[in-house]
Amino acid sequence: MAETHVLFVEDDDVIREATQLALERVGFTVTAMPDGLSGLEAFRADRPDIALLDVMVPGLDGVSLCRRIRDESTVPVIMLSARADSIDVVLGLEAGADDYVTKPFDGAVLVARIRAVLRRFGHAAGPDGLGQGGAEGDAEGLGGVLVFGDLEVDTDGMEVRRAGEQVALTPTEMRLLLEFSSAPGTVLSRDKLLERVWDYGWGGDTRVVDVHVQRLRTKIGQDRIDTVRGFGYKLRG
Repeated sequence: MAETHVLFVEDDDVIREATQLALERVGFTVTAMPDGLSGLEAFRADRPDIALLDVMVPGLDGVSLCRRIRDESTVPVIMLSARADSIDVVLGLEAGADDYVTKPFDGAVLVARIRAVLRRFGHAAGPDGLGQGGAEGDAEGLGGVLVFGDLEVDTDGMEVRRAGEQVALTPTEMRLLLEFSSAPGTVLSRDKLLERVWDYGWGGDTRVVDVHVQRLRTKIGQDRIDTVRGFGYKLRG
């Protein structure tokens, strides 16, 4: 099996070199770049399996680089931010990042988060049981297709259509929609979505969920997913 290729963009020489060694030690192939422009060139040349982008890099900042990558690919992106409360975290997620890790980070934690993201992307249909029973409630099941008003979710082909037009979702957005469509009308808490979609076996930042839900709403319809204040979200049947 081919090694996983990681693009790592970080301007701090010490962090870049130490992290590259840590990732290579566990079997990843790493292309490490010191700035956003060289990172974009490396992405286009190498087409890595996953990108790790520091928010504050020169030339082309990490958020802008993430946006450029997302314009061209659905490859998973993890943002690295020096502050957990930074607005840059939200900006990175809104730009299309799938997750983020706060600096300074433990190498083992970073590796675990990378592997969790790769598992999600390698199994877009979700964990065992995801999508099963999705025809219950008000959804009309048509074989592998679930229908919610003008929204069609093909759980076999991993395709989504709205009013007959195909909707382009990232694998994380697709997994989120599959989770909702497996239980239409059921309120899913942010913690439950973190566990099922992001593979967090521990508490995580619920902003990741909120931003992804908002991104999903812009693609499938703002009124398709309801916010249940104090509890979570639910898909309208």
